[in-house]
Amino acid sequence: MRGDGVRDETKTLAPVPALAGMAEALRLVEGGSPAELRRRSVSLLRERLALPWVRCLALDASGRWLEEEGEAPSLACDDFRHPYAHAIRNGRPLALGLGEARTRLDHEAFQAATAGLPAAWRLVVRPLRACDGKREWLGVLAVAGPAERVEALIECDDYLAFEALLCRLWAWLVRQHDERRDQARLRDSLAELNDGARRRTLSERLGRRILGESPAIRTLRDQLVRAAETNLAVLLQGETGTGKELVARGIHEVSARHEGPFLAVNCAAIPESLLEAELFGHVRGAFSGAERDREGLFGEADGGTLFLDEIGDMPLALQAKLLRVLETGRYRPLGGDRERRVDLRLVAATHQPLHRRIREGSFRADLYYRLGQFPLTLPALRERREDIPVLAQAFIDDFCRREGREDIGLGRAVLRALDDRDFPGNVRELRNLIDYACAMTRDGESLAPEALPVASALPGAEDAAGESPQGGEASLDPGTGGEPGGGEVFDLRRALRDYEATLIRQRLARFDGNRTLAAESLGLPKRTLAHKCRQLQLDSP
Repeated sequence: MRGDGVRDETKTLAPVPALAGMAEALRLVEGGSPAELRRRSVSLLRERLALPWVRCLALDASGRWLEEEGEAPSLACDDFRHPYAHAIRNGRPLALGLGEARTRLDHEAFQAATAGLPAAWRLVVRPLRACDGKREWLGVLAVAGPAERVEALIECDDYLAFEALLCRLWAWLVRQHDERRDQARLRDSLAELNDGARRRTLSERLGRRILGESPAIRTLRDQLVRAAETNLAVLLQGETGTGKELVARGIHEVSARHEGPFLAVNCAAIPESLLEAELFGHVRGAFSGAERDREGLFGEADGGTLFLDEIGDMPLALQAKLLRVLETGRYRPLGGDRERRVDLRLVAATHQPLHRRIREGSFRADLYYRLGQFPLTLPALRERREDIPVLAQAFIDDFCRREGREDIGLGRAVLRALDDRDFPGNVRELRNLIDYACAMTRDGESLAPEALPVASALPGAEDAAGESPQGGEASLDPGTGGEPGGGEVFDLRRALRDYEATLIRQRLARFDGNRTLAAESLGLPKRTLAHKCRQLQLDSP
């Protein structure tokens, strides 16, 4: 107090005796884990009570081992050569001289831990257990020092209060830790159950689009759900006609991007000179005929999914630009002076062996690995023959709905005939066969084996023409040299081109020039058929 009666705040207040231990208690309370609590307790006994040697060990969950912080080995509670085991098993404090202990107890770890301590010192080991609840065992507290100091400590009320506080905090932290661990396990279990249920639901949704219950197709649907959960680029590989675009749409519909656009482009159906503008867009005046700005498929698919079919036919120069888009998320329209950002998932597909294309130098290896972040191989129809009845019935229902026809049945004889086929064109070929058979069947009747078109005379012709030749249409007759109109084949490409042109003319004639129906019957996009008509000069009179 200053002379003017005002308290001098600059002087340190004397400690209040009744609250002298609160600072030490706070240090213990602030221990956030059992291990931290034990470290603080040991430090407190060493600092405040000048105890030269203090150890605090925890009993593990099994109750069989005592563990100390650091690299010290665990001590077995049933090894009575160590004094800690005696204290835990008997449930009572143990006090003995170090000299006597070294003589009676030959435990290597105990001998090593006390090797440098005077033999005249006293060792006290006190077992610790919770003060409430189940009174579970927690561990042991061991102190060593001059006999008079250690014995006086054990009889001190302040030390007993310290030990009681330590046990209460220790038990509370252990229970809190166990509760959090159990809650985390429960959350993980619930999350796993929810993930499993969600994936099953999505797989069932895919089952309405990707038909079949064969092991191969069920595995594929599960893989599609896994792919949809990521933003990885997906590479679909498989034979022609296995439904790659259908699978790409399925990935989009069960992904987080399902509300965004889905756009598809066949890289083989667009001339090389136009494919870049189709993908990247262009600005007005970028080239002859560019009378206005165009967004391009990358811009239109922003926030959604872009499907690039027949990626193996993409020109090398364009492959390099596609790789940059995938790596940076940026592209530049033709003739543009600024780059644009795009956020989309890319799904690419090919029926060509890209490894061989890489060896030939016609496909970039770095693009292949970037596209194949999540590779999927679509099963051929011969690998899932048990799905033929389901697919055939779905194609019949679709035909009747499109054509406004009455119900058409599916008999066992037709299914046996279908099961005997090889289906080089896979599901697309099956659909074309069913469409043709339905067209040859009256309303209310069932399909007959005779209604199916004859099998292709040239295996693999579906790859060139889009399907196997059907009855009444162009066929390659081995008896006439294999070329429409007879004659020996000297140029295979020319023969296939002539066959393709003949088949397309016949289909256009069947549908009175309607390209939409002709393209659908051939399993081709209308744009692809139009391109082939220009390429084969079928528009010329």
